[in-house]
Amino acid sequence: MTARAHTPDNHDDLLEYRLSLRLGPVHARQRLGIEREAEARVFGPDRHSFHLENITSAPRFISACLKLAGLFRRGQHNSRRLDTAHNQFHIPDLPQAFEGYRILHLTDLHVDMDEANLQAVIRQIEPLEYDVCVLTGDYRRLTWGPIDGAMDGMARLRDAIRGKAYAVLGNHDSVRMVPGLEDMDYHLLMNEHAVLQRGEDKLYLAGVDDAHFYKVHNLHRAGDEIPPGGISVLLSHTPEIWREAAHAGYDIFLCGHTHGGQICLPGGIPVTLDSDCPRELGRGYWRRNGMQGYTSPGAGTSVVNVRLNCPPEVTIHTLTRGPG
Repeated sequence: MTARAHTPDNHDDLLEYRLSLRLGPVHARQRLGIEREAEARVFGPDRHSFHLENITSAPRFISACLKLAGLFRRGQHNSRRLDTAHNQFHIPDLPQAFEGYRILHLTDLHVDMDEANLQAVIRQIEPLEYDVCVLTGDYRRLTWGPIDGAMDGMARLRDAIRGKAYAVLGNHDSVRMVPGLEDMDYHLLMNEHAVLQRGEDKLYLAGVDDAHFYKVHNLHRAGDEIPPGGISVLLSHTPEIWREAAHAGYDIFLCGHTHGGQICLPGGIPVTLDSDCPRELGRGYWRRNGMQGYTSPGAGTSVVNVRLNCPPEVTIHTLTRGPG
């Protein structure tokens, strides 16, 4: 008698089966297990990972405080006025065919948070010229619950993005989003890498799963097959793994997560970055151990739809062999 393969008999089983095929059984079990354990809880599975966005009263409380201070309306207006930031990475060994290569970097979109913000993002990127788009996580408003609103927003955003779009997940994102996002033609990098090619020249784009809350990143799996001397760009939701990424040999590190503080003191001084990294890595360009990085303050908002002294942005990174 020939044994028949197990056939999933409900939606959850089918999802787990698809994710096991896509990510490998260990990664799929780990990510799904942590999600199920952590949903709707204020504290993470280690009882130490505090998440303000999981407290249902937090948005109302913060909004009330800002209204009392006369800052709420101004902050909401700020959240819908995006900047286009331009950054250059100087890489002496950059393959000649990639001179001037432009990367559109989007992060922390939280597309189901505010329709006006999503429309502002779409309008902001429409006239931009770029060669590839990368997204570094946090597409959903909450860290738990339904994904339908986020998936609808991501579908509309994908219609506005020209060409290929590579993405990683953030701590707000459910692994349940992976099949749908890939059906929309987002190329998810789940501890994997892709090869960008122009003629005979190659650029290696790696991406890791969330390293902030889920701790399911794997830099080795993402980069072991990148050849020595190959120029590599790493996508991570958070800057927190900057040290291990630099020692792993990545040339460029693109991330978000911090929102640049989102609500900052005058001069752009963040009250908190919700990230275990040096504060100078909390926003903009930085360099550590020979690796260049950029932490985008993101295009969206979290917890409350307000920004103060910290404008949202979409970013164009240009690669060049020229001197820094």
